[in-house]
Amino acid sequence: MKVPSFIKVAAVAAVASLGLAACGSGGSGASDSSAPLRVTLANHVWTEQIKAAIPEFEKQTGIKVELTQLGEDQLSDQYNVKLNAGTDEIDVMMYRPLQEGKLFAKNGYLADLTGNVKQDSSWDWSDFQAGPVKATTADGKVVGVPIITEREVLYYRKDILQSAGVAVPKTMDELKAAAAKIKAANPDTAGFVARTGKSTAVTQFSSFLYSYGGDFTQDGKASVNTDAAKKAYAFYGGLIKENGPANVSTDMSWPEAMAIFTQGKAAFYTEADSLYKNATDPAKSKVADKVGFAPLPAGPAGSKPYNIPSWALGVNDASKQKDNAWKFVQWATSKERTLAAQKAGVPGARTSVWASPEGTSTYPKDLADAIAVSAQNGVGHDRPEVITVGKAREIVGAPIVSAITGADSGKAADDAQTAFSTFLGTDK
Repeated sequence: MKVPSFIKVAAVAAVASLGLAACGSGGSGASDSSAPLRVTLANHVWTEQIKAAIPEFEKQTGIKVELTQLGEDQLSDQYNVKLNAGTDEIDVMMYRPLQEGKLFAKNGYLADLTGNVKQDSSWDWSDFQAGPVKATTADGKVVGVPIITEREVLYYRKDILQSAGVAVPKTMDELKAAAAKIKAANPDTAGFVARTGKSTAVTQFSSFLYSYGGDFTQDGKASVNTDAAKKAYAFYGGLIKENGPANVSTDMSWPEAMAIFTQGKAAFYTEADSLYKNATDPAKSKVADKVGFAPLPAGPAGSKPYNIPSWALGVNDASKQKDNAWKFVQWATSKERTLAAQKAGVPGARTSVWASPEGTSTYPKDLADAIAVSAQNGVGHDRPEVITVGKAREIVGAPIVSAITGADSGKAADDAQTAFSTFLGTDK
């Protein structure tokens, strides 16, 4: 739910510093500790956790924090205006690495944190998962620290599988066979449901693409009409066409697909693990006590779901408070804060937290197990790694719709290859 107006939180404290590592990559000057540190964050459960703990940070460091909290659209609008104008009125910024990270890095909005992340061994940059780290690295430079992650997993109905005598599928072929068997025996129940919209389905389709051995680009060139990509398009779309809900629309995003699953109208559903409470909360789901979780079934190249940071923290390169900004980022992404957020239902990027029983204590055990597998095998992007992400998604998502509607998805992939190649030549 979006909050229509921003919230500012400011408090002052002056107590002995914990000695957090000073920002210094690139030789930034010392920050003025008397000036407020301006932190801009998105509306999110993670933000609520951090907001409640800010007095702790202020007490530890003596740094005054001025927090601006915005809905996603407002956040994007503010960044577009202020960062483009070279503002120094933003010090710490919460951003989406795979949606705007490449653009921000290209435009020089994000400070180089490569030196900072290596300064404090107890903070431990090596503790962060490889996929999210890749997504917050641009041209070999660390430009952000992952704070919220997600992976694609298989949601399934335990009761339906049991009554049908079907095992939890471990491969794509097994998933297809199980979905077909269940739909044949239960015409009113879809064997499988997933996102279908041309743009919105791209992120979830990506895991199928990787598991078939493909990717959106290879060596910087479009690769959406390779044999692997064509098989992935045909499989994903065909699974929905043949075993999906009756009269399925081709504009479903996650709320619509999730609703079908939580209303008890589908046996299998592939989706981001971060949305799991929608399926297990009795207030939201009619099948809350019947939902199971498993790793994404393996394709010819194995099980390769995305493992991405949906949000990260960066430092505005124009900030005059870079040292203090890094102290905030370092504190907000510490093992202690990551654990606290994860226990509140916000999946983090630290391996040690996921390995801790306390870190998975609030997650269903089978989901935690599936996440562990996904994190190990995961790919660090769930969409084309480009500057103009929205346009790219429209192009590479077109063959998904073709496959769902029964059109020639192979030809659609060839057409998408041509369009995507042209796009990549202009996406500079």
